[in-house]
Amino acid sequence: MEESKSYFRLGLFVFVTLTTLTAVLFILGGRSLFQPTFSFETYFDQSVAGLDIGAPVRFRGVPMGEVTAILTSAAEYEPDVPFGKRRNYIVVRAKVAVSKRQAEQLERDLDEYIKHGMRVQTQLAGITGQETLALDILDPQEHPPLPFDWMPRAPYVPSAPSLTGEIIANAQEFLAKLNKAQIEELGQKLNRLVDDVDQKVGELPVGKLSSEASDVLEDGRATIDRIDGILAKGDVDATLHNLTAASSRLDALLAKPEIGRTLANVATLTDRADVVIGDNQYDVRAMVEDLRVTTDNLRVLSEVLKRYPAGALVGGPPEKISLPGVSR
Repeated sequence: MEESKSYFRLGLFVFVTLTTLTAVLFILGGRSLFQPTFSFETYFDQSVAGLDIGAPVRFRGVPMGEVTAILTSAAEYEPDVPFGKRRNYIVVRAKVAVSKRQAEQLERDLDEYIKHGMRVQTQLAGITGQETLALDILDPQEHPPLPFDWMPRAPYVPSAPSLTGEIIANAQEFLAKLNKAQIEELGQKLNRLVDDVDQKVGELPVGKLSSEASDVLEDGRATIDRIDGILAKGDVDATLHNLTAASSRLDALLAKPEIGRTLANVATLTDRADVVIGDNQYDVRAMVEDLRVTTDNLRVLSEVLKRYPAGALVGGPPEKISLPGVSR
């Protein structure tokens, strides 16, 4: 009886221990075994050095899952394809932890996401240099999907070249072009150019140019000295002083009230003269006409004296002449 109770207690202890251990494991991470996930795969035609299994998967920096497998297309999809016809891509599989509804939505709308530019890239995470798998929306025209002729074992998301890879590729291309550049020939051309410039400079009449520059400076200095001498004379100062005094006297004269009254009287006289001329404009016209007639008569008399001077002085009366403007 005692032996059976001992076995019962032992069995109960083992059961409780296993139950507790299972609960602890479930709390620490076992729940992820029952959490819905969305798995996908992508292909790269460049190096993915630094990307390891378990690397984070992020959508625009937000953690969403991890990398689950890194394979080659030759081993996964092209074992029977001839070597010369293989794509030799790198196959990367990953999963993201989402709700059941989100997983169903991703599976349903994945083609639309891809049409609108969803792509996968490898990126460096911070200063640690760890490679991560990044999901982002890019230009689908600039990053078309890679061609392949097999059926993917998981939903396919196209990839895009990583920025790190592009920088390295551009640097390698630049170095390759630099190696092909004819550095030695370029150096020889530069040396010839320097020699030509040195020769042209040596042919310049430096002495003559220097002498002419000195003459110009001497002439300028002499001109400045003459101007200083003129300005130093007392006549200039006296003239400026007289101009200042005259200006002051003119200002004082114009400031006197008599000048103001005189200008007012001149203005009044001018107005009166305008009025008089305006009122007697017809009398003035008649006076001018009489003066014109008298001038004509004098001109006729002058002609008579020129032709008959003796007759005009001692002779009888000359032939009657009709003067213009005189009625018979």
